[in-house]
Amino acid sequence: MSLRKHRLVIATNTVLTALCGGAFALAAPAAFAQQSAPKELDKITVTAQSREQELQDVPIALQVVTDQLIDDVAAQDLGDLDSFVPGLVVDSQQPTQPGFELRGISTDDFGIGTDPAVGVYVDGVYAGRGGGVLLPFTDVERIEVLKGPQGTLFGRNTAAGAISIITRKPDTAATEVKARLRIGNHGKQYVDGMLNLPTGEDSAFRFNALINHADGWIQDAETGRDLNPENNWATRAAFKTRFGERTSALISWDHESLDQLGQATTGIVALPPAPGLPSLPVDESAYLDPRKIPTVSDAEGNEESRRFDGVTLIVDHSFDWGGFTSTTSWRDYDSVNRVEEDGTNRRYLYVDSTNTESNRSYYQEFKFAGSTDKLDWVAGASYFDERARQTSEVNAMTDSVDTIVQNLGLAPTPDGRLFGFFDDILQANGIPLTLLGHRWNETFRNTLDTKAYAVFGDVIWHATDKLNLTVGLRYTRDEKKFSWLNTPRYAPALDATLDQLQAIGFFDLVGLPREAFVFDVAFIDPPAMLNKGILRRTSNSWSDLSPRFVADYHFNDDTMVFASLAKGYKAGGFNSLQIGSSFENEDVWNFETGIKKAFPAQRLQVNASAFYYVYDNRQAVRLDSSTDIPRFVVDTSDLEAYGLDFDMRWQATDHFGLDFNASFIDSTYKNYVTSDGIDASGDPTGLPYWSAAGGAHYVWELGEHGDVRVSLRHAYRGKVRCSEESRAQNRCGVSPALDLGEAQNRTDLRVGWTSPQGRWGLAAYGNNLFDNQYINALGTYGKNVLGTVGARVSEPRTYGIEFTARY
Repeated sequence: MSLRKHRLVIATNTVLTALCGGAFALAAPAAFAQQSAPKELDKITVTAQSREQELQDVPIALQVVTDQLIDDVAAQDLGDLDSFVPGLVVDSQQPTQPGFELRGISTDDFGIGTDPAVGVYVDGVYAGRGGGVLLPFTDVERIEVLKGPQGTLFGRNTAAGAISIITRKPDTAATEVKARLRIGNHGKQYVDGMLNLPTGEDSAFRFNALINHADGWIQDAETGRDLNPENNWATRAAFKTRFGERTSALISWDHESLDQLGQATTGIVALPPAPGLPSLPVDESAYLDPRKIPTVSDAEGNEESRRFDGVTLIVDHSFDWGGFTSTTSWRDYDSVNRVEEDGTNRRYLYVDSTNTESNRSYYQEFKFAGSTDKLDWVAGASYFDERARQTSEVNAMTDSVDTIVQNLGLAPTPDGRLFGFFDDILQANGIPLTLLGHRWNETFRNTLDTKAYAVFGDVIWHATDKLNLTVGLRYTRDEKKFSWLNTPRYAPALDATLDQLQAIGFFDLVGLPREAFVFDVAFIDPPAMLNKGILRRTSNSWSDLSPRFVADYHFNDDTMVFASLAKGYKAGGFNSLQIGSSFENEDVWNFETGIKKAFPAQRLQVNASAFYYVYDNRQAVRLDSSTDIPRFVVDTSDLEAYGLDFDMRWQATDHFGLDFNASFIDSTYKNYVTSDGIDASGDPTGLPYWSAAGGAHYVWELGEHGDVRVSLRHAYRGKVRCSEESRAQNRCGVSPALDLGEAQNRTDLRVGWTSPQGRWGLAAYGNNLFDNQYINALGTYGKNVLGTVGARVSEPRTYGIEFTARY
C-alpha cells in the first residue's frame, strides 16, 4: 500500500473518531430536547450475513433501498435506482443486455463466455447473467446493496459486491388488495395490483401483476414513428404454508413478457446529400450533438423482446440446535435484441446488430445455521447448472456492403464499387436483375454449459461482550463447456441472383468469378476466417478458495468499528467472438475499515468506511476499433482502487427527515497494455472521483383528512477521469459537442396524499426535473467502414400522476 493510501486510512479513522467523540452534538438544537417522547429513528433489519440483524450491527458497507425510496422515484427496475446508490452503475437502456458496476468493478459480460462480477440475488437465489437479471419490480420489500466481495455469504460472482432483492411474502394475518395506476407524459400507462389471501391458519397466497406501456420520447423525424416505446407485463405468484410446528415452505413463480422496439440510435456524423458518402476517416471533433438533432431510422426487424419464467421453492426446518434451509430454483428465458447501429435512414449506410439468447439455469442450495452464547454460524453447499445459447449477428444490405468495399478499396473495378458497378452493366444491357437491395447477414453462434459447485461457512465468534471475530471461507469449482461456430455470410436473395447470372454466362463475360461476390465483412479476424463453418469446442475448469476475515468492536450500544479482509472471485471463461480465446480466474482482495455510529437522542445514524482493493487478471471484452473492421477482443489488466463510503440518516423532527450517501473512489490500472498498444499503467480507469445522493421528506398530518408527504431527492455523479484508454472506449473526451463523461445530475420530486387508514392515495411525481440528458453510449461499429457513428441518450424529464387503492 502506498504512503498516500496509508495517509487516507489514517485520516479517515481520525475523522471517524472525531464523529464518535460528539462532533454531531450540534445536530440537537434545544427545540428537539424540549419535545416530549419523540419517536425513534426507524430501525432497518437486513439479512446481509444470512441472518437477521439490525443494519447498524452489520460490519459491511451496505446501503438499503427501501420500498419508500422505490415509490419516491417511481422506480420500475434496478436501472431507475443506481443514481441513488453511490458507487453503483446500472446500464439499463437495453433491458436484455444490461451492465452492472459496483465500486468501479464492472459486469462487462458481453457474450455468454464471461460471467458478471456483480451478483444479483432474488430472495437468496442467484439471478444469473445479464439477460435475465434486469426484471421489473414486483412486490419488492427492500434491496440490500453490499459493497465489496461477499463470496462467503452469497453464491457465485460477487467479486465487486452483491445486490440482494427481498420480496414480500404471503401474509396469513388478513386479506389485502392493492392497486396502482400511473399515467404520465410520453404516453406512460402503468398498472399494478396485489392480492394477499389467507387460505388457512398457517398458509396464504399472494399474487402480483403489472402492465407497463409508454410511447417513448424519441420519434422518427420523417415518419413520426415512436422509436423507443416500453411494452411489458409481469406476474408473480407465491404460496406459503407450514407443516407442523417446525417446517415451512414458500413456492413462488415469476413471469415476464417484454415486447418492444430496441433502443433508438441517433446518427452524429453530418451526411452529404444522398447518395454521397461520409468522409473517412471520421472527424470526431465534428460530431453533432444527438440531443439537438433529429433522429431517423430505417431499422429492419427492430426488436427487444424477452420471455422469462422462474420458479423458486424455499423450505425451512428448525431444530433444537438451529435451522436448515433448502433453496431450489429454476430460471428460463429467451431474449432478442436487434438495434440499428448507423443512425441513418440510408440503405447504403445500413448496419444493425442482433443478440439472441436462450438460457436455462438450475440452482440448489442447502444451508444450516445456528447460534450459541459464543458463536453464530452458517454453513452449506450449493450447485448451479446453466445451459446458455447465444447468436450474435451483423445485418446489412448489399448496398451498405458495397459502401464498405468501396471505402476499403477492395473492389477490382474502376470506380471502387462492386455490386453497384455490375448493376450498372446489367441495366445497360437490359438484364432485369440487380445485385443491390438484398439483405446480408453474418452470424456467430456460441453455446455454454456450466456446472458450479461450492461449499461455504461463516462463523461469528463473540470473543467478548464488545468484540466479535468473523471467519468465512468458500470453496468453488466451475466447470464450463463452450463452443464457437462462425458461419459464412448468408444472403439467399443475392445468391439466387448470382445463380441466375452464372446460368447466362455473365461472370465469364465480365471476367470475374462468382466467388468474388461471396465474402465476409464482419467477423473476419484470423481465427474466425480460419474456422469458417467449423464448429469448435473446448472445456475448462477453475477452482478457488475465497476467505473472509472481520473484526468488529462495539464501544457501546451506539458505536461500532470494524475492519475486514475479503477475497472476491469470478470464474474464468471465453471470448464469445474470438475463437479459441479463454481467460483465467479474476481475483479481488479488498481491505476495509469503518465505523457505524448512532445518536439516539438526535435520531441520527452515521456510517463511514474506507477501502482499498487490488483486482488481478481483470478481463474485459471490448470493441477494438484500431483496425478497419472492428472486432471484439479480450483485454487483461490489473486494477487497484481506494476510496470512501459514507451514509447518514436523520429524523430531524417527527415530520421531517434527511438522508445522504456519498462515495469516493480513485481507481487506476496497475499493469495494462491494451490491444491497441496503449500502456495505460497508472492511468485512471475512467471513473469519477465522487458520486452522491441525498433526499429530504416532510409529512403534514391532516387528521381526519389524511396526510400529505413531500419527497425531494437529488443524485450526482462526477465527471469521468479521462485517459487514453477511456477515450479509446468512447467513455470521454472524443468530441467537444458530446462532452462524454460529464458530471451528471438528477432531481426527483413527489407529492402524495394518503387518506386516513391508507385506503386511497393520490400523488404527482416528476423525475429528472431539470431535464438533464447525457450521451451514454456510442455505436462505432460503422465508424471506420461506413463513416457513421450512432449515439444513445439518457431519458429526459418525465412526470405523471398516480392513483392507489388498498383494502
